Amino acid sequence: MSRYVVTGAAGFIGSHLAERLIAQGHDVRSLDCFTDYYDPALKRENAADLDVLELDLAAADVDLTDVDCVFHLAGQPGTRSFGPIFADYLRRNTLATQRLFEQAAGAGVKVVYASSSSVYGDAETYPTSEATIPRPNSPYGITKLACEHLAGAYARSFGLDAVGLRYFTVYGPRQRPDMAFTRIVSALAIGEPFELFGDGGQSRSFTFVADVVDATIAAAGAEPGSLYNVAGGAEATMRAAIELAEEISARQLDLRTGPPAQGDIRRTKADTTAIERDLGWHATTSLEDGLRAQWEWAIARVAAL
Repeated sequence: MSRYVVTGAAGFIGSHLAERLIAQGHDVRSLDCFTDYYDPALKRENAADLDVLELDLAAADVDLTDVDCVFHLAGQPGTRSFGPIFADYLRRNTLATQRLFEQAAGAGVKVVYASSSSVYGDAETYPTSEATIPRPNSPYGITKLACEHLAGAYARSFGLDAVGLRYFTVYGPRQRPDMAFTRIVSALAIGEPFELFGDGGQSRSFTFVADVVDATIAAAGAEPGSLYNVAGGAEATMRAAIELAEEISARQLDLRTGPPAQGDIRRTKADTTAIERDLGWHATTSLEDGLRAQWEWAIARVAAL
C-alpha cells in the first residue's frame, strides 16, 4: 500500500483518480478548494464517496508526512480566461502550484501534475509531439505552461521530482458542466437546445476519463522531469461527435450555433509515442464507448432529480 495526496479530488478527473487509488487499496488524502468556477454542489456530488479536506493550496500548506506521491490536479480550468478573471487563474493555477512544488521539493516527495493541450495553442504540426514549441492561445494555457516551467525551475534548483501530463480534452461521467459533451448529453436528456460555438469543424483528440486515470497512475513511475501527452487514439470533429451522441441516444439535438469562443483552438491531435514507449500506456476507450458511458450517466442523473 502507498500513501498518496490527490489535489482537486472533488473535480472531474480528480474524483475518478482518488476513487481508483482507494479501490486499489492505497491510503489517499483527498484535497479540494471547492471554488465557485462551477456549482460546488456538483463537486460535492463527485466526492460523495470520498473524505475530502477543503484546503486552498494558494494559502495553506499540505501535510506531506509519509507521502509517496502527490497527484496535483487542482486548478482553474477553461480557456475563456481573458479579462479580470485572469487573477483567479494566476492564483489557482500558478501560485497554488508554485507553493505545492516548493513544499514537495522540501519534503522529497514526487509530484505528478496536470498540464493541458492548451499549452500548444494552434500547433505548428499534427500530430503534435511534446517537442513542439508551445504557443498558448489563452491566459489559461499560459498559466499551465508557467506551471511546467516552475516544475523545471524547482527540479534544477531544489531537486524536485515532477512529471507533467498534458491532458487532451478529457470527457466522461462527471465532466464539468461547462464542457461540450456534458452540455450535449444534458441537452439530449432533457430536450433543451444546445449552442455550438463555432462551425463544428473544430476537432479534438477526445480522451476518456478512465484512460486518463490509467496514465496518471502510471506516471508515478516515470523518470523525474518527464512530460507526456495524454490523449485518445482517434481525432473527431464536434459535428461528428454530435452525430454520434444522437445515434447513441436515439434522439435529435436541437442545435443552435454561435461564434467561436475566444482563445479556442481549431484542432488538437496528439502524438503519444513518448508515453506509449516509456510507460506502456495507450488509450483503449473508443469515442463511441466513452460517449455511451457519458450518456448513460446523464440519463441516470436526470432520472434521480
